[in-house]
Amino acid sequence: MPAKRPQDIRNIVLLGHGGAGKTILAEALLHAFGASSRFGSIEDGSTVMDHQDIEKQRQHSVDPSAAYFSHAGKEINLLDAPGYPDFIGGAMSAMGGADTAVVVVSAAAGIEVNTRRLFKVAEEDGLAKAIVVNKMDAENADLPALVSALIEVFGSAVKCMNLPVDGGKKVIDCFGNESGSADFGDVADAHTQLIESIIEADEALMEAYLGGEEVSPEKLSAAFAQAMVAGTVIPVLFTAAREQVGVTELADAIANYFPSPADVRGRAVTAGQGEDAEEIEISADPEKPFVGQAFRIAADPFVGKLVWVRILQGSVTPETTFLLRDERKSTKIGHLFKVQGKETVEIDSAVAGDIVALAKIEEIQLGDVLHAQAKPMFRAVPGVPTPMYSLAVTPKSRGDEGKISESLTRLAEEDPTFRVTRDPQTLETVISGVGDLHLRLMLEKMAARFNLQVETKPPKIPYRETVTVKSQGHYRHKKQTGGAGQFGEVYLRIEPLERGTGFEFTQELFGESIPRQFVPAIEKGVRDVVVAGPVAGYPMQDMKVIVYDGKHHPVDSKEIAFRTAGRHAFVNAVEAGRPVLIEPVVNMEITVPGQYVGDIAGDLSGRRGRILGQDMLPGNVAVIRAQAPLAEVAQYNSQLRSVTGGQGSYTMELSHYEPVPGNIQQQIIAASKKAKEGEDE
Repeated sequence: MPAKRPQDIRNIVLLGHGGAGKTILAEALLHAFGASSRFGSIEDGSTVMDHQDIEKQRQHSVDPSAAYFSHAGKEINLLDAPGYPDFIGGAMSAMGGADTAVVVVSAAAGIEVNTRRLFKVAEEDGLAKAIVVNKMDAENADLPALVSALIEVFGSAVKCMNLPVDGGKKVIDCFGNESGSADFGDVADAHTQLIESIIEADEALMEAYLGGEEVSPEKLSAAFAQAMVAGTVIPVLFTAAREQVGVTELADAIANYFPSPADVRGRAVTAGQGEDAEEIEISADPEKPFVGQAFRIAADPFVGKLVWVRILQGSVTPETTFLLRDERKSTKIGHLFKVQGKETVEIDSAVAGDIVALAKIEEIQLGDVLHAQAKPMFRAVPGVPTPMYSLAVTPKSRGDEGKISESLTRLAEEDPTFRVTRDPQTLETVISGVGDLHLRLMLEKMAARFNLQVETKPPKIPYRETVTVKSQGHYRHKKQTGGAGQFGEVYLRIEPLERGTGFEFTQELFGESIPRQFVPAIEKGVRDVVVAGPVAGYPMQDMKVIVYDGKHHPVDSKEIAFRTAGRHAFVNAVEAGRPVLIEPVVNMEITVPGQYVGDIAGDLSGRRGRILGQDMLPGNVAVIRAQAPLAEVAQYNSQLRSVTGGQGSYTMELSHYEPVPGNIQQQIIAASKKAKEGEDE
């Protein structure tokens, strides 16, 4: 049965690099406390969490999964996040439902690249944090060195809550025991450090402790969650999930000490969007009006679109009605579910702090706030990396264009790092994601779910055209036919604007040289050229067009005449304005082991890249900040994987546009002309 009080709920997201053992840890917890009848394995595809066919085939998580179990009077909601860097969007979505991020680290592999990144995201999102060192019984594990590395990388708040005993066959509680023996470290010392970190978050306890008073275990237990929320303690617990060692102790810690929804404030709900939006006070109170947020959208083979909702305030039943965003139309919940892996279990109510799922409500989008009160409500979601790895897709079968567009849009609803665009210039359907693995799996999903196949190729780089100096243009359009003719004469000037400004059109006409009703037609003519510029057919930007004079004829002047005159006058001005191609330049942050820094720097230099800075992180990890033209690094992940043996990762976001070097510009123009000639044949 669902919990009746927010204080009896724990919302946990399992984060960590792929292969750390998150899914098996979840499996061990679910099996140990009766939520699963068997202890499944990844190898035979029988785990509760990795239930999709694509996950069973690849033997790793692709999307977030959810399940729940009860222990010590608490209902514990588990969110298992994918660990590979390409699927970080799913991991970040899962964080939207959690109060505590449990970062799972493999004792054998140590602190891997994505572990650092996910820990940082959880910290920025304000989650309480704990660390689980899994596979503590691995032969090549150096646990003392790993604990030192955890403290070095994640800070002095990292404290051991338990320690391995008997070669990793069991653990000893360092919070409840003031002495004892362990495979490494000192239990008494670990106990003292843990206590001091806990009381640091409570001034009254700190004063009592420093004054020599004995702080009772009950007060320390009550302060533990507060300390996790404040970040003064990040408990470390050891497990060997496959052998189910340390699993009960982890569940005890979650139920008894980790924060409940009532302990965590979370991100604000606001009456509008933007920094100045008024904040709406909410709390995890079951008696107040219902407020929830959609943090994941999934596809269920039986119920269709399934929306995971974190209840922020109030209670909810199938009869509850809600509004979305600032809309006025209300919708009834209908069916209310808890998610247990691939299963959905229908329930009759849930309270603030819980995680539920709603079915067949198409209008809900990722991040939407659902609210019972008739006033607009919004809540920010964690920012995700801008998807910069792209492929152009075309259907293998004729007539599938519409089906493919619809299916890709459905997939984009589910994944915040997957985007679909239609390039109006190239007419390409372009999909963008975090990396090639991400896009390959999204297309596999489309094939499996919608029975649609596509062919892929690198998309055309989104070059743009602009001018570099002020110039003027003029064109007189005069056409005489058997009846009424066409006449329109336009004088205009253009000015370059700052990069990234866009395009502006205005007029400075005096008198009736051009009647004002023809100005929109002139603008249409100008924009005809802006869509496909005269240099190489790319869209134009960063310029201002001013129409300042012209002539008209009382009988022959028509919209078509001024549209034609505007188009030719603009081309005339562009040709005199020293037009150039500009290309997208991206900011890159590349994380690699220190020994590869020289190779990466050399490779970027050969790609017209610029190194902006470099930081060395604990554990001999380097973070290189650089800028490079997108044309040179659009497929960079394969090169990085080759150079670093798969140990590197990177993020890439659009920075700005800048002029293309002259020799490369000539190559692009030549290729554009050749392609156009081919189309005309």
